Amino acid sequence: MLPPRPLSAQKGRGAVSNLQGRYEVNSREAVDDGWAREEDAPLPFKTQVTDEFAKSILTRNSSPDIPFNVSLNPYRGCEHGCVYCFARPTHSYLGLSPGLDFESRLFAKVNAPDLLRQELAKAGYRPEPIAIGVNTDAYQPCERELRITRRVLEVLHDCAHPVALITKSSLIERDLDLLAPMAAKGQAIAAITLTTLDPAISRTLEPRAAAPARRLRTIRTLAEAGIPVRVSVAPVIPFVTEPELERVLEAAREAGAVSAHYVVLRLPWEVNPLFQQWLEAHFPERAQRVMNRVRDMRGGKDYDSDFSTRMHGEGVWADLIRQRFDKTVKRLGMHLTSGRFAELDVSQFKRPQVVPPASRKQCGNATGQFDLFS
Repeated sequence: MLPPRPLSAQKGRGAVSNLQGRYEVNSREAVDDGWAREEDAPLPFKTQVTDEFAKSILTRNSSPDIPFNVSLNPYRGCEHGCVYCFARPTHSYLGLSPGLDFESRLFAKVNAPDLLRQELAKAGYRPEPIAIGVNTDAYQPCERELRITRRVLEVLHDCAHPVALITKSSLIERDLDLLAPMAAKGQAIAAITLTTLDPAISRTLEPRAAAPARRLRTIRTLAEAGIPVRVSVAPVIPFVTEPELERVLEAAREAGAVSAHYVVLRLPWEVNPLFQQWLEAHFPERAQRVMNRVRDMRGGKDYDSDFSTRMHGEGVWADLIRQRFDKTVKRLGMHLTSGRFAELDVSQFKRPQVVPPASRKQCGNATGQFDLFS
């Protein structure tokens, strides 16, 4: 039997393979038959963005370990290419790979602002904070031209509707003219994900996201504009980003973050083999140590989706991380509740005055919403 072709990282991409989705019937594996030539190297994956006319735009969540009930995601797939992204398996529903396809074949919900206006105008609608960018980043590179997130925020701004955003991108600074007035009325908060302070690790772990130093500058910019900023230290990866936990929190606090939370590495479905491929490509000398520690925090498994443990893990090592985090945020004064969903004001909500007609356009099998919280 021929050996499998060795995997190698592509510049500017997080996944090192186009691993097939779990719903595919046929299995394919590249093998090294000894005839490979340098000119046969795979071409780089170019980003393709397809317009999608979604059927609905708000996803409702009942997971007990998620601090919000309603979310909105303007895009499917994410060019940031974070290899650990828990949303990667959703590309399998589209018949695409959770690997390189997820970060290069994107879908833009071009009718998101119109759908949102229609939803907010319904007589039975009851306002509660909407989280934007939970599954895929609402400020990924294509947002610069498409401006879907911007138009969604304009709807929420006009309706005095509370919003919470989470991103790794400095592009959020573009929308300060909307977010700052909303924050002044208690209707906007933001979270910046800061995984590591090491730019070398960040370039391979989340290759097309803003550099760590740039994210710290974004925290400062938002804070100076009066927007409460929470830092999300996620994921905490043993022996990769975990040693920096205290330093990440200190840097975020110095930049102006008022609160923090963390999530240990999660490896649901296809994220597991994709992450292990990434480890072998970038940290082969410590790959086994990392996975052994992950299993220590997951009851001996690579992943456990139980609501009570999936975010923080269990066991001795998970408890040590929790203690380190708790002590640091208390020392830094970041353990208060500033910048949380419960503090956002829904009392000023007003229904939209102009509601666009429903569009009949659709986009093949890329319509509708998925429940991404399992």
